[in-house]
Amino acid sequence: MPVQLNHTIVHTTDQERSARFLTELLDLPEPVRFGPFLVVEVANGVSLDYITSQDPIAEQHYAFLVSEEEFDQIFGRIQERGLDYWADPFHSKPGEINHNDGGRGVYWDDPDGHNLEIITRPYGSGA
Repeated sequence: MPVQLNHTIVHTTDQERSARFLTELLDLPEPVRFGPFLVVEVANGVSLDYITSQDPIAEQHYAFLVSEEEFDQIFGRIQERGLDYWADPFHSKPGEINHNDGGRGVYWDDPDGHNLEIITRPYGSGA
């Protein structure tokens, strides 16, 4: 079997709030409880396993490959909620999206400051 990413643990101050934030914006199935985790599964079988932590949260980056139609829907929900968004991971281009590799991409923060991203073309795939 080739190596595949199966899951990652996402530390948060409130797992319910953060898991629902992601599922609502990306239109994913409801999170599922597994032990101390709230598990959010994406289409390729990888899961983000949210856990509430009392320790300071180290901000991470999570990128999701989506179709053009999904991008429009998700970006619409970002705008409807009045969330800040950027064209780059360093937040230096506010209120913009990018067109890298002939696709579209946008970044926004979750409630704990994790840097979320949607892209329609994998970076490096060319125009």
